Amino acid sequence: MPLDRTPPLNSLGFAKAPADTRVVVAMSGGVDSSVVAAMLAEEGYDVVGVTLQLYDHGAALARKGACCAGIDIHDARRVAESMGFPHYVLDYENVFKDAVIDEFADSYLGGATPVPCIRCNERVKFKDLLETAKDLDADCMATGHYIQRKMGPDGAELHCAADANRDQSYFLFSTTPEQLDYLRFPLGHLPSKNDTRALAAKYGLSVADKPDSQDICFVPNGDYASVIRKLRPEAANPGNIVDTDGNVLAQHDGVINYTIGQRRGLGIGGLADPLYVVKLDADNAQVVVGPKSMLATRTVPVKEINWLGETPLMSQSEWPIAVRVRSTRPPTDAILRPISDTEATVELLTPEEGISPGQACVFYDPESTRIFGGGWIHKG
Repeated sequence: MPLDRTPPLNSLGFAKAPADTRVVVAMSGGVDSSVVAAMLAEEGYDVVGVTLQLYDHGAALARKGACCAGIDIHDARRVAESMGFPHYVLDYENVFKDAVIDEFADSYLGGATPVPCIRCNERVKFKDLLETAKDLDADCMATGHYIQRKMGPDGAELHCAADANRDQSYFLFSTTPEQLDYLRFPLGHLPSKNDTRALAAKYGLSVADKPDSQDICFVPNGDYASVIRKLRPEAANPGNIVDTDGNVLAQHDGVINYTIGQRRGLGIGGLADPLYVVKLDADNAQVVVGPKSMLATRTVPVKEINWLGETPLMSQSEWPIAVRVRSTRPPTDAILRPISDTEATVELLTPEEGISPGQACVFYDPESTRIFGGGWIHKG
């Protein structure tokens, strides 16, 4: 009887030696992706580092606190040199502007609150960069995201990171089953960011103490309005701040300067009860304000759904799930009612405040760490 000589699976899940396994690592220049690249290189994998230049290189050199900036490209290159694997920089400025920045500006102009980091993962990193990895004959692509890929009875599943404080599932809900088959997330199981920095120190990486990125990469100092004003000058058109009955209470200098749920900076005084921004009407250049009670939402319309369950979304009329409607909020119990394969209504069992069109609604298994995908909140 012949012996089974199939080699055991390596740490990336392939039945061959690490040296025979090529992995492209998406390197932003930060400590997370640098540790992934160094870890895999030390394990003997055939590592290829790739960094995307996403916006103006000249402006990027002066930026701090954001990913994919000029200094980060330099840092990624230094890590590759120190660990002895090839590194490439790809110019994706035009792709990034068309796929991410323009929609970001238009969404804000339309009164929404977009999440460009999700669109970047969906339309650039996990699309074009992933195809580049395949063109390089890589077996898989690895990133420094804090999320877990686990094998279930029906294939690869997406799960929350072991460290709830670092979990990035909200930003990765649109990862498709096909992409999940190809992607690897080596940091998702680590207990804390301190463990990542300890690994960086172990490998002698120059970025071991580099601060985490805080801002959206193309938005200096978190000033969304200045970026949108440059891209869409009409977004700064003045208008009225009105109550829900249409009474003019004050003037504003552009709807882009306001967000749903905002209380401060409205320029409205002398009222017994505070007012909050409850709606942005960009078509009429109006900021609508009302009492805090108007911010509470129970019904959330969702579109562009990416479903990661084994059975089709439409196979049930209702799905008891947990949802996250903002990246900073914990999952809350809800009922998902499909309308089509890509649209649904989510009923929150406990109303939430400040839910805004343009944000993501991410679906979780209430009984485990698994992510069932999600969609985009719209006006309904």
